Amino acid sequence: MARTKNEWATKVLALVQSGNVDAAKAQIKVAPTVGDITRLQSLLDQLPSTPALRQLQAFVEEERA
Repeated sequence: MARTKNEWATKVLALVQSGNVDAAKAQIKVAPTVGDITRLQSLLDQLPSTPALRQLQAFVEEERA
């Protein structure tokens, strides 16, 4: 079964949008690939900036490094 490359990133984005940032962070820690994290970053960049989102973006950047 073929999956789209964005599937993981869109699922984590849904967690973020629903306010479940802790679950999103847990998923980010076990991200399948660096490419998935990069795709998630591009999706997060499209959201309106909030303090919680900026903190999450910093967390994602640390995990990518």
